[in-house]
Amino acid sequence: MKLVFATGNRGKLREAREILEGYELLCPADLGITDELPETAMTLRENSLQKAEALYALCGLDCFADDSGLEVDALGGAPGAHAARFAVDVARRDGLPLPPDHDFDINIETLLKELSKHPGEPRTARFRSVVTLILGGRKYFFEGAMEGRIAMERSGSGGFGYDPVFIADDFPGCSVAELPEDVKNSISHRGKALRAMALWLQENQQK
Repeated sequence: MKLVFATGNRGKLREAREILEGYELLCPADLGITDELPETAMTLRENSLQKAEALYALCGLDCFADDSGLEVDALGGAPGAHAARFAVDVARRDGLPLPPDHDFDINIETLLKELSKHPGEPRTARFRSVVTLILGGRKYFFEGAMEGRIAMERSGSGGFGYDPVFIADDFPGCSVAELPEDVKNSISHRGKALRAMALWLQENQQK
């Protein structure tokens, strides 16, 4: 069975191929699709659906898309679906010059600075992921979460995004950026959502 994953991230594609063993996984570039898929919605589910629908319209093949976010309890669930634009959102809120979008070094600095305004409050947080699968034109949703907390400072050089400051409950002695890739994938929010999708496909004999 052929599935198209709405990503240009080779790390994500590799993780998905390991989980969806036995399926032929393609990315948009494999089909000559270079259009940037939209993700302008306010929630993870809406963003995931938006990307999947846009890709389906372009290729007409069974496909899936994910959207992930970071929810920090002390910040009222922020940055949420805007995790990649957190520094921009905070700068706009405070009337400051806008930093580059999707710059996670600046995003991490902004996150730590915002948390410093809440001393004594728990630094509990979670990564959450929603996957939208479009199969035969019908839509299905799968979710996963990785619980943890935000560290006081960054550590580790692996992973991407907020990994250097996220400490997963499953491995409380280090940041996610210090975990081997296979270990991270086994507990990651996206991995859980993709495994839920893989199980559903197997149970429904979509092979």
